[in-house]
Amino acid sequence: MCTGRGCLATLAGVPSLFRRKPTDLVEESVTTVTTDEASTADRPRGYTPAKGRETPKRPGAGRRPGAPSKPLTKEEAREQRRTARAEAAAEFRREGGPRDRGPERLLARNVVDSRRTVGTWFFGGALIVLIGSNQAMPAVVRLLSNVLWGLLALGVVIDSVLISRRIRKLVRERFPRSTEKLGSLYFYAIMRSITFRRMRAPAPQVNIGDKI
Repeated sequence: MCTGRGCLATLAGVPSLFRRKPTDLVEESVTTVTTDEASTADRPRGYTPAKGRETPKRPGAGRRPGAPSKPLTKEEAREQRRTARAEAAAEFRREGGPRDRGPERLLARNVVDSRRTVGTWFFGGALIVLIGSNQAMPAVVRLLSNVLWGLLALGVVIDSVLISRRIRKLVRERFPRSTEKLGSLYFYAIMRSITFRRMRAPAPQVNIGDKI
């Protein structure tokens, strides 16, 4: 047991633990925890802690990879192909193909679609002529079939000439520097003129009688 000045010196060197207030201890502990959390939040992405420390788990850790998609049945694959063909046909009907590109082709289509053409009745008349020209038919029927065939052929020729002249005039007026061959435009328009209006692709953009 110490006495005198030596004892007093020893007591003076001991930390004053018993003199701290309870509120001081609480503030110290809160400061320590807050400092640790702030240091964790300030770590850059991809931070790897040193060995001996716990590595934080990634959000996706422990997750199973997605299950592979179920293969299609024969009926489903057939239906998918049918749907794809229908969509492709609708797109071709709406926009056409590579041969339908260009302002000159659009003009040629509009010239044909804005008028009634003899060619739209050509194939129907050809079917009637084919049936009427059968040797089993009476001679009068065969004669009328041949006359009808001649009238249809003449009508198609006259209509094709008028369409071609109209196209040539409009192309020279609106596209004087066009490099499109007129012969190709004529053939393109004539083939469209002998196609039924509802079967034309691209679909007509003008009505019959519209001014081009």
